[in-house]
Amino acid sequence: MGKTAGDPERAPEQRPPTAGPVLPMAALPSPPTTAAATRAPRAPVETPPPRRGVVLFDLDGTLLDDLPLIAEVAADVLHDAFGTPVEEARVHYLATTGMPFEAQLAQLYPEAPPDLRAGASRTFHQRKVTEAYARAKPFPEVPKLLKTLSGDGWNLAVTTGAETEMAELLLEREGLRYWFDDVLGSAEGTKREHLAEYRRRYGEVPMFLVGDSRFDMEAALSVPGVVAFGRASSLGAWTLTPQDLRRWGAQWAAFSLADLPTVLERSGRPGRRTPAGRAQRPRRS
Repeated sequence: MGKTAGDPERAPEQRPPTAGPVLPMAALPSPPTTAAATRAPRAPVETPPPRRGVVLFDLDGTLLDDLPLIAEVAADVLHDAFGTPVEEARVHYLATTGMPFEAQLAQLYPEAPPDLRAGASRTFHQRKVTEAYARAKPFPEVPKLLKTLSGDGWNLAVTTGAETEMAELLLEREGLRYWFDDVLGSAEGTKREHLAEYRRRYGEVPMFLVGDSRFDMEAALSVPGVVAFGRASSLGAWTLTPQDLRRWGAQWAAFSLADLPTVLERSGRPGRRTPAGRAQRPRRS
Protein backbone atom coordinates (compact mmCIF):
# COMPACT_ATOMS: atom_id res chain seq x y z
CA MET A 1 0.00 0.00 0.00
CA GLY A 2 1.13 3.59 -0.53
CA LYS A 3 1.98 5.87 2.35
CA THR A 4 -0.48 8.54 3.48
CA ALA A 5 0.80 11.91 2.38
CA GLY A 6 -0.38 13.81 5.44
CA ASP A 7 1.02 11.41 8.02
CA PRO A 8 4.04 12.39 10.11
CA GLU A 9 7.04 10.07 10.33
CA ARG A 10 5.90 6.47 10.83
CA ALA A 11 6.95 4.50 13.89
CA PRO A 12 10.13 2.43 13.39
CA GLU A 13 8.28 -0.87 13.57
CA GLN A 14 6.14 0.21 10.61
CA ARG A 15 9.11 0.83 8.32
CA PRO A 16 9.19 -1.47 5.30
CA PRO A 17 12.21 -3.61 4.51
CA THR A 18 14.59 -2.15 1.94
CA ALA A 19 13.99 -5.05 -0.40
CA GLY A 20 10.99 -7.29 -0.81
CA PRO A 21 10.87 -11.02 -1.46
CA VAL A 22 11.58 -12.18 -4.96
CA LEU A 23 8.35 -13.55 -6.34
CA PRO A 24 8.37 -16.54 -8.70
CA MET A 25 7.81 -15.68 -12.32
CA ALA A 26 4.62 -17.72 -12.28
CA ALA A 27 3.17 -14.99 -10.07
CA LEU A 28 3.77 -12.31 -12.71
CA PRO A 29 0.69 -11.47 -14.78
CA SER A 30 0.73 -11.97 -18.51
CA PRO A 31 1.07 -8.94 -20.80
CA PRO A 32 -2.25 -7.16 -21.36
CA THR A 33 -4.63 -8.53 -23.96
CA THR A 34 -6.58 -6.28 -26.30
CA ALA A 35 -9.59 -6.50 -24.00
CA ALA A 36 -7.50 -5.60 -20.96
CA ALA A 37 -5.92 -2.68 -22.74
CA THR A 38 -9.33 -1.21 -23.59
CA ARG A 39 -11.05 -1.73 -20.26
CA ALA A 40 -12.46 1.27 -18.40
CA PRO A 41 -9.90 3.23 -16.35
CA ARG A 42 -9.83 2.65 -12.63
CA ALA A 43 -11.50 5.13 -10.32
CA PRO A 44 -8.85 7.55 -8.98
CA VAL A 45 -7.72 6.97 -5.41
CA GLU A 46 -8.34 9.96 -3.15
CA THR A 47 -5.09 11.14 -1.59
CA PRO A 48 -4.46 14.09 0.76
CA PRO A 49 -3.13 17.34 -0.74
CA PRO A 50 0.65 17.30 -1.29
CA ARG A 51 2.73 18.73 1.52
CA ARG A 52 5.39 20.18 -0.79
CA GLY A 53 4.68 18.95 -4.31
CA VAL A 54 4.57 15.85 -6.48
CA VAL A 55 7.40 13.90 -8.10
CA LEU A 56 6.36 11.35 -10.73
CA PHE A 57 8.89 8.72 -11.83
CA ASP A 58 9.09 6.74 -15.02
CA LEU A 59 9.70 3.03 -14.30
CA ASP A 60 11.87 1.33 -16.95
CA GLY A 61 15.34 2.86 -17.13
CA THR A 62 14.57 5.42 -14.41
CA LEU A 63 13.70 3.51 -11.24
CA LEU A 64 14.61 0.07 -12.60
CA ASP A 65 18.00 -0.63 -14.15
CA ASP A 66 16.39 -2.80 -16.80
CA LEU A 67 17.06 -0.94 -20.05
CA PRO A 68 19.93 -3.25 -21.08
CA LEU A 69 17.72 -6.30 -20.48
CA ILE A 70 14.78 -4.86 -22.41
CA ALA A 71 17.02 -3.70 -25.27
CA GLU A 72 18.42 -7.23 -25.56
CA VAL A 73 14.92 -8.65 -25.91
CA ALA A 74 13.86 -5.94 -28.38
CA ALA A 75 16.92 -6.45 -30.57
CA ASP A 76 16.27 -10.19 -30.78
CA VAL A 77 12.59 -9.63 -31.64
CA LEU A 78 13.41 -7.08 -34.36
CA HIS A 79 16.02 -9.39 -35.83
CA ASP A 80 13.63 -12.36 -35.94
CA ALA A 81 10.65 -10.40 -37.26
CA PHE A 82 12.25 -7.93 -39.68
CA GLY A 83 15.75 -9.28 -40.36
CA THR A 84 17.50 -6.27 -38.83
CA PRO A 85 21.04 -7.09 -37.62
CA VAL A 86 20.97 -7.48 -33.84
CA GLU A 87 23.29 -4.59 -32.93
CA GLU A 88 21.55 -2.26 -35.39
CA ALA A 89 18.16 -3.33 -33.98
CA ARG A 90 19.38 -2.63 -30.46
CA VAL A 91 20.42 0.91 -31.39
CA HIS A 92 17.11 1.50 -33.20
CA TYR A 93 15.19 0.41 -30.11
CA LEU A 94 17.25 2.58 -27.75
CA ALA A 95 16.94 5.60 -30.04
CA THR A 96 13.14 5.44 -29.88
CA THR A 97 12.70 4.19 -26.32
CA GLY A 98 10.04 5.89 -24.24
CA MET A 99 7.39 5.40 -26.92
CA PRO A 100 4.99 2.45 -26.74
CA PHE A 101 6.62 -0.47 -28.55
CA GLU A 102 3.82 -0.54 -31.12
CA ALA A 103 4.57 3.10 -31.98
CA GLN A 104 8.28 2.31 -32.21
CA LEU A 105 7.57 -0.43 -34.75
CA ALA A 106 5.32 1.85 -36.79
CA GLN A 107 8.10 4.44 -36.91
CA LEU A 108 10.94 2.01 -37.60
CA TYR A 109 9.09 -0.27 -40.06
CA PRO A 110 6.28 1.78 -41.62
CA GLU A 111 6.15 -0.45 -44.71
CA ALA A 112 5.87 -3.72 -42.77
CA PRO A 113 2.47 -5.46 -42.78
CA PRO A 114 0.40 -4.52 -39.70
CA ASP A 115 -0.04 -8.19 -38.80
CA LEU A 116 3.73 -8.65 -38.74
CA ARG A 117 4.17 -5.63 -36.46
CA ALA A 118 1.35 -6.81 -34.19
CA GLY A 119 2.89 -10.26 -33.87
CA ALA A 120 6.31 -8.80 -33.08
CA SER A 121 4.73 -6.57 -30.44
CA ARG A 122 3.02 -9.51 -28.73
CA THR A 123 6.27 -11.47 -28.69
CA PHE A 124 8.18 -8.50 -27.26
CA HIS A 125 5.72 -7.91 -24.41
CA GLN A 126 5.72 -11.59 -23.47
CA ARG A 127 9.50 -11.87 -23.50
CA LYS A 128 9.89 -8.56 -21.69
CA VAL A 129 8.03 -10.13 -18.76
CA THR A 130 9.69 -13.54 -18.77
CA GLU A 131 13.25 -12.47 -19.65
CA ALA A 132 13.77 -8.79 -18.67
CA TYR A 133 11.43 -8.18 -15.74
CA ALA A 134 12.42 -11.53 -14.24
CA ARG A 135 15.93 -10.13 -13.69
CA ALA A 136 15.21 -6.40 -13.30
CA LYS A 137 16.47 -4.61 -10.18
CA PRO A 138 16.28 -0.97 -9.07
CA PHE A 139 19.26 1.32 -9.48
CA PRO A 140 21.40 1.21 -6.32
CA GLU A 141 20.49 4.71 -5.12
CA VAL A 142 16.72 4.33 -5.59
CA PRO A 143 15.61 2.84 -2.23
CA LYS A 144 17.40 5.51 -0.20
CA LEU A 145 16.28 8.22 -2.63
CA LEU A 146 12.59 7.38 -2.25
CA LYS A 147 12.84 7.24 1.55
CA THR A 148 14.58 10.63 1.59
CA LEU A 149 12.08 12.32 -0.72
CA SER A 150 9.15 10.96 1.28
CA GLY A 151 10.73 12.16 4.50
CA ASP A 152 11.26 15.59 2.93
CA GLY A 153 7.51 15.86 2.31
CA TRP A 154 7.21 15.06 -1.40
CA ASN A 155 4.31 13.00 -2.70
CA LEU A 156 5.59 10.30 -5.06
CA ALA A 157 3.92 8.46 -7.95
CA VAL A 158 4.92 6.21 -10.85
CA THR A 159 3.91 6.91 -14.44
CA THR A 160 4.71 4.18 -16.94
CA GLY A 161 3.65 2.77 -20.27
CA ALA A 162 3.86 -0.72 -18.78
CA GLU A 163 0.79 -2.67 -17.77
CA THR A 164 -0.40 -1.37 -14.39
CA GLU A 165 -0.59 -4.70 -12.54
CA MET A 166 2.89 -5.61 -13.77
CA ALA A 167 4.33 -2.32 -12.50
CA GLU A 168 2.61 -2.79 -9.14
CA LEU A 169 4.02 -6.30 -8.77
CA LEU A 170 7.56 -5.28 -9.72
CA LEU A 171 7.53 -2.46 -7.17
CA GLU A 172 6.15 -4.78 -4.47
CA ARG A 173 8.79 -7.40 -5.29
CA GLU A 174 11.58 -4.87 -4.84
CA GLY A 175 10.14 -3.32 -1.65
CA LEU A 176 9.43 0.05 -3.31
CA ARG A 177 5.62 0.18 -3.62
CA TYR A 178 5.26 1.55 -0.08
CA TRP A 179 6.61 4.96 -1.05
CA PHE A 180 4.16 5.72 -3.87
CA ASP A 181 0.67 7.17 -3.63
CA ASP A 182 -0.23 5.96 -7.14
CA VAL A 183 1.10 3.67 -9.84
CA LEU A 184 -0.27 4.86 -13.17
CA GLY A 185 0.18 2.48 -16.10
CA SER A 186 -1.32 1.76 -19.49
CA ALA A 187 -4.75 1.10 -17.94
CA GLU A 188 -4.85 4.76 -16.87
CA GLY A 189 -3.73 6.19 -20.22
CA THR A 190 -0.52 7.67 -21.56
CA LYS A 191 2.10 9.59 -19.59
CA ARG A 192 0.74 12.86 -20.94
CA GLU A 193 -2.70 11.87 -19.69
CA HIS A 194 -1.28 10.87 -16.31
CA LEU A 195 0.43 14.24 -15.96
CA ALA A 196 -2.63 16.17 -17.10
CA GLU A 197 -4.78 14.34 -14.56
CA TYR A 198 -2.32 15.04 -11.76
CA ARG A 199 -2.16 18.70 -12.73
CA ARG A 200 -5.96 18.87 -12.73
CA ARG A 201 -6.16 17.06 -9.41
CA TYR A 202 -3.53 19.06 -7.54
CA GLY A 203 -3.66 22.47 -9.16
CA GLU A 204 -0.56 24.64 -9.04
CA VAL A 205 1.59 22.64 -6.62
CA PRO A 206 5.19 22.05 -7.76
CA MET A 207 5.21 19.01 -10.04
CA PHE A 208 8.15 17.13 -11.58
CA LEU A 209 8.54 14.21 -13.98
CA VAL A 210 11.74 12.17 -13.74
CA GLY A 211 12.33 10.12 -16.88
CA ASP A 212 15.03 8.71 -19.12
CA SER A 213 13.96 9.48 -22.68
CA ARG A 214 13.08 12.21 -25.12
CA PHE A 215 9.48 10.99 -24.98
CA ASP A 216 9.44 11.60 -21.20
CA MET A 217 10.86 15.10 -21.54
CA GLU A 218 8.32 15.99 -24.24
CA ALA A 219 5.47 14.57 -22.15
CA ALA A 220 6.45 16.84 -19.25
CA LEU A 221 6.73 19.90 -21.49
CA SER A 222 3.28 19.22 -22.95
CA VAL A 223 1.57 19.83 -19.58
CA PRO A 224 1.85 23.38 -18.21
CA GLY A 225 3.67 23.60 -14.91
CA VAL A 226 5.37 20.19 -15.04
CA VAL A 227 9.18 20.32 -14.80
CA ALA A 228 11.26 17.61 -16.49
CA PHE A 229 14.29 15.97 -14.88
CA GLY A 230 16.27 13.23 -16.62
CA ARG A 231 18.37 10.16 -15.93
CA ALA A 232 21.08 9.79 -18.55
CA SER A 233 22.26 6.34 -19.61
CA SER A 234 25.31 4.69 -21.12
CA LEU A 235 24.93 1.22 -22.63
CA GLY A 236 28.04 0.14 -24.48
CA ALA A 237 28.37 2.12 -27.71
CA TRP A 238 25.04 3.90 -27.11
CA THR A 239 24.90 6.88 -24.77
CA LEU A 240 22.12 9.31 -23.88
CA THR A 241 23.92 12.19 -22.19
CA PRO A 242 22.67 14.80 -19.71
CA GLN A 243 23.21 17.33 -22.49
CA ASP A 244 20.86 15.37 -24.77
CA LEU A 245 18.12 15.36 -22.13
CA ARG A 246 18.55 19.07 -21.39
CA ARG A 247 18.32 19.80 -25.11
CA TRP A 248 14.94 18.04 -25.08
CA GLY A 249 13.67 20.07 -22.14
CA ALA A 250 15.09 18.64 -18.91
CA GLN A 251 15.93 21.31 -16.35
CA TRP A 252 18.36 18.89 -14.68
CA ALA A 253 19.85 15.59 -15.82
CA ALA A 254 22.54 13.21 -14.56
CA PHE A 255 23.58 9.58 -14.78
CA SER A 256 22.53 9.05 -11.16
CA LEU A 257 19.50 10.35 -9.24
CA ALA A 258 21.40 10.48 -5.94
CA ASP A 259 21.43 14.30 -6.00
CA LEU A 260 17.72 14.63 -6.75
CA PRO A 261 16.69 15.62 -3.18
CA THR A 262 19.14 18.52 -3.28
CA VAL A 263 18.00 19.52 -6.76
CA LEU A 264 14.35 19.54 -5.67
CA GLU A 265 15.22 21.60 -2.60
CA ARG A 266 17.03 24.20 -4.70
CA SER A 267 14.37 24.25 -7.42
CA GLY A 268 11.82 25.59 -4.94
CA ARG A 269 13.90 28.60 -3.94
CA PRO A 270 13.29 31.86 -5.84
CA GLY A 271 16.24 33.01 -7.89
CA ARG A 272 18.09 29.70 -7.71
CA ARG A 273 19.04 27.92 -10.91
CA THR A 274 18.66 24.18 -11.15
CA PRO A 275 22.14 22.61 -11.31
CA ALA A 276 23.07 21.06 -14.63
CA GLY A 277 23.93 17.61 -13.31
CA ARG A 278 27.02 15.50 -13.53
CA ALA A 279 28.35 14.71 -16.98
CA GLN A 280 30.63 11.80 -16.15
CA ARG A 281 29.58 8.35 -17.27
CA PRO A 282 28.82 5.76 -14.60
CA ARG A 283 30.93 2.66 -14.25
CA ARG A 284 29.22 -0.53 -15.29
CA SER A 285 30.37 -4.00 -14.39
